[in-house]
Amino acid sequence: MSESLLFTILIISAIGIASAVILYITARKFYVYEDPRIDRVEEALPSANCGGCGYAGCRAFAESIVKDNTLENKFCPVGGNEVMDNVAQIMGLVAEQNAPRTAVVRCNGTCEHRPKTKHYEGVQTCAIAAMHYGGETDCSYGCLGFGDCCVVCDFDAIHMNPSTGLPEVDDEKCVACGACVKACPKNLIELRKQMPKYRKIYVACRNTDKGGPAKKACSVACIGCSLCEKECKYDAITIANNLAFIDSDKCKLCRKCVAVCPTHAIIEENFPPPKEKPVGENKPEAAEA
Repeated sequence: MSESLLFTILIISAIGIASAVILYITARKFYVYEDPRIDRVEEALPSANCGGCGYAGCRAFAESIVKDNTLENKFCPVGGNEVMDNVAQIMGLVAEQNAPRTAVVRCNGTCEHRPKTKHYEGVQTCAIAAMHYGGETDCSYGCLGFGDCCVVCDFDAIHMNPSTGLPEVDDEKCVACGACVKACPKNLIELRKQMPKYRKIYVACRNTDKGGPAKKACSVACIGCSLCEKECKYDAITIANNLAFIDSDKCKLCRKCVAVCPTHAIIEENFPPPKEKPVGENKPEAAEA
């Protein structure tokens, strides 16, 4: 009886030793070295995992930085320059300074400017609606109004305005992750340079039809008249496919383009109201008797 027990123990011990050896050899053979800097870089990131950097999440972004050993074309929009400076210190590199950006909705087709001419009863998402029809108005370029951009925002920075039927961006919450940009099937949302006091000047239109049809579909559509382009002294405005575009990196916020736009397609936001001139100013003085 004791010999059988001893034999059993020896067999089990041998199997255990053999298994341990096999596991050790396997672990050594398939061992993958992971640079400890990946953990340090990941810890320096904001853990938003929003994908705004262009990678699947903060971990993937950290792995890419360490693997490439460069910060060129790599930027965390949530953390901004401060976070990238911390990452640069870990990597022994120098981070490029990027101007903060914010999302802008390039459509001003409210119910007042772009009345409904059709009714949609399908699935209430912009992605699906865009595949089947151009929208409930005569402008097939405008916002569909179902709020896909709001759903994908992890920062509660964009909401639908029930009065206008258009999404509105909360600049103080927006981190320029780009999720709303990807979600909009009409390509109405873009990331623009964040100006002081969140001031913005942009063309709130994406209609590339010629002037007549565009104006007929929406009273505030850009008609590609080029008046704004001629007025701009900073080469910030270009006209392509009957549509004006203002480059936020070149714009100096002079607002002269706003004044000359005949359809009011150029929007200015967060500027102080214009000062009212005192009564009688600029009038010639009465001649002395």
